[in-house]
Amino acid sequence: MTTLKERIVAEMKEAMRAKEAVRLDTIRLLRAAIQRREIDERVELGDEEVLAVIQKMIKQGRDSITQFEQGARDDLVQKEATMLAVLETYLPEQLAEGELTELINKALNETDAQSVRDMGKVMGWLKPHVQGRADMGTVSNAIKQKLSA
Repeated sequence: MTTLKERIVAEMKEAMRAKEAVRLDTIRLLRAAIQRREIDERVELGDEEVLAVIQKMIKQGRDSITQFEQGARDDLVQKEATMLAVLETYLPEQLAEGELTELINKALNETDAQSVRDMGKVMGWLKPHVQGRADMGTVSNAIKQKLSA
């Protein structure tokens, strides 16, 4: 089984051969972010860490889209959206709504969470279970709603 980094390199080569400029640019940005983190931390990143880099880039992309929409820059919104679509292909299969709700309920029971103050315990329990498979902002909001109800 190939690692996520190997898959990224292989797809970069495919994008070069197919002359897909946007996809190639996005993959190059991703590789640069991965290499930057490896150099900064002086470690070889595994799949989990590479996934974290991808998620960070996706979050930044969504933030950029929001700002570009406020600035009425539709051209930049389109560019960011296209880049996000490429990055999201590297994420594992996303959890369905029902599965996510089930995991949140299990986390609440396991951590014996009673109020919003217990949010950290619940998030700590959930994070390894949903890493890369759900947006943590959405998860956080769902937990807050359950704890405040």
